Amino acid sequence: MIELEKKDSIYHLCMNAGENRWNTSFVKEFAKALDEIEKDEGPGALITSSNDPKFFSNGLDLDWMQDPEKYSEGGAREVFGEEFMYLMGRIITLPIPSICAINGHAFGAGFMLALSHDVRLMREDRGFLCANEMQLGFKIPRPELALFRHKIPANYFFETVQLSKRWTGIAALEAGIIQGIGSYEDLPDIATEKALELAPLAKDRDHYSEQKEMLYGENAAINLAHGPAHMLKNSKKFET
Repeated sequence: MIELEKKDSIYHLCMNAGENRWNTSFVKEFAKALDEIEKDEGPGALITSSNDPKFFSNGLDLDWMQDPEKYSEGGAREVFGEEFMYLMGRIITLPIPSICAINGHAFGAGFMLALSHDVRLMREDRGFLCANEMQLGFKIPRPELALFRHKIPANYFFETVQLSKRWTGIAALEAGIIQGIGSYEDLPDIATEKALELAPLAKDRDHYSEQKEMLYGENAAINLAHGPAHMLKNSKKFET
């Protein structure tokens, strides 16, 4: 489901559950990988990727959400929302630089995962980024909106969350949603090069983490009471 490997100072986290749809079991496995990263010290950077050539992460596990008893391997449905949001909050404030190598479609929760990383790189020839909640008839939670508001330039924020725009790699780069593009074959090397460049920034992980908390933590959001990291980690407070 989740594979974590460390080479030198670089952590390679690979999602290997097909379309990598999100349920509680997937959240818990991802959280275990972060536990391992956070136990470590010194310079480092995370690269998150998928081993599926078509999908980075195709959003929520809808079959499980609609019938969690039938698909019990997905874990407890009632805790999913809070645990998933908290996981996104952990990623956004990870004490090392994080790079997301988006090799295919990233929809809904998968798009959130990508946005929670410091740097986003995307396949240039295939795949979409899309917040498709409106298409599915779901209301976007306030913590998720806070994340999108902070990571997407203002003039593209409305198109993304309200109009469910599908962003190609090239369009997402032009909009400032991602920071780089490459071919499917070159994307891993591009991500590794960026990770090696940024890893020394986390020589003092406490300092790197504290800086992130200042950027995204409590009372950091424009026109909101709290920043996205605080809202994601305390999602129960922001239920409507």
